[in-house]
Amino acid sequence: MDFATFASNKPQKHAQSQLTLGIIGYGAFGQLSARYLRPWFRVLANDPAVARSPVAGVEMADLDTVCRCDIVVIAVPLSAFAQVCREIAPLLQPGTLVMDVCSTKLRPAEILLAELPPHVDLVATHPMFGPQSIRAGTRGLKMVLCPLRSGQAPGVRPSRLAAFLRARFGLSIVIASPEEHDREAAFTQGLTHLIAKALLRMDEMPGRITTRSFDLIRQAVEMVRHDAPGVSHAIETNPFSQDVRSRFYAELEAVRREMGSA
Repeated sequence: MDFATFASNKPQKHAQSQLTLGIIGYGAFGQLSARYLRPWFRVLANDPAVARSPVAGVEMADLDTVCRCDIVVIAVPLSAFAQVCREIAPLLQPGTLVMDVCSTKLRPAEILLAELPPHVDLVATHPMFGPQSIRAGTRGLKMVLCPLRSGQAPGVRPSRLAAFLRARFGLSIVIASPEEHDREAAFTQGLTHLIAKALLRMDEMPGRITTRSFDLIRQAVEMVRHDAPGVSHAIETNPFSQDVRSRFYAELEAVRREMGSA
């Protein structure tokens, strides 16, 4: 089925009429993706650590079968990303659209381009949400797409993928280069996690006598409190994060000195 036709239809009830989506790495985010995409795709997943899918209608399959899907999503930690790409490279079919969901984009993009064959399309992606922030629904949440290579998969072009995500889930799609993503995410995501880590080390935050601004800070902390260790590691290894942290520490020290002299 052509993706443009697919995206304009209602959810497909018959497996033979659905596009197939394979998820490699079936942890928290892989399962979250499966729950939302199951009405629109026939979803298959592969993860040696997961024997049975907790998501109804999702099939656990071997790596070769998952790699024959129309779209393949690699949802593994960055530390395992290169090895997984090397394993799936000879299994991917011509015209497949391959995506990642890592929290940084420069390094995953380099790996995708270096390790995967030229007959597949590549889009580096970063859904700017997780199990905590998606609880109120998907509408208005952001997802970054970094198209790396296209033209091999006429049925599932990245532009059509973006249109599908906007239409079906109300996502705000941001098109960026991997470098643009990492430069901005070093601020927007890196500092959020840094501040949250510091606050979580303090005594339990009060919840009775609060301002609206403090409530928003506490909400931000709660959104990242339960992030998987791999997410924090990827954010901390963003190539632009060290400079951002250094600048933040310097400004914080300047504020401390100003308050001390007041």
